Formats: sequence, C-alpha cells, structure tokens
Amino acid sequence: GSLLVLSCLSHRVVCQVISDADPADSVLDNGTSDNSWVTRLESNYGFYIGLGLAVFSSFLIGSSVILKKKGLLRLVENGGTRAGDGGHGYLKDWLWWAGLLT
Repeated sequence: GSLLVLSCLSHRVVCQVISDADPADSVLDNGTSDNSWVTRLESNYGFYIGLGLAVFSSFLIGSSVILKKKGLLRLVENGGTRAGDGGHGYLKDWLWWAGLLT
C-alpha cells in the first residue's frame, strides 16, 4: 500500500492505504457502519431517552426554584432582611444553597 502524510499546525498523521474502496460503499464511511450499537439505540429508544431527559431536567429546575423560594421565605419568617431590600442573609441558609446547587 501507499502512504499518505497529512500535516496540520501541530499534528502530523501518516496513513497507509491498504486497498481501493468504492466511494458508494456506505460501510467504509470513516470506519462506521449503520449497525453500530449507538445507531440502533438512537433509532429504537431516542424518543424515550429525550423524553426522560426533558422530564428529569424539568424536575430539577422546578425543585431548584421551590427550594430557593422556601429558603427566602424562611429568612423572612426569622426576621431577616429581604434580598430585594439589600439583605444577604439567604447566603447563610443551607436550603437556599441546596436549591442553587440543584
């Protein structure tokens, strides 16, 4: 086979051509084929994976808002200065931090 040298800014690649290939052959497209497990997984379960991710992210975002709001309301009940009035007492509340990190 013949050697093919490709150079880029900081990389140099040497490829060896083993045999001729038909360009219309889809199996030899970058060494991938339509029978790979990723393609089969996406075609069979792609909708359900996307739906599950959407529901899970919605749950996380909603719980984050609820936890932060509960932390702010608890601060007001204890007599702290509201965040809108320039208070920073919510930064000491673990519930607000749990909502932020969710």
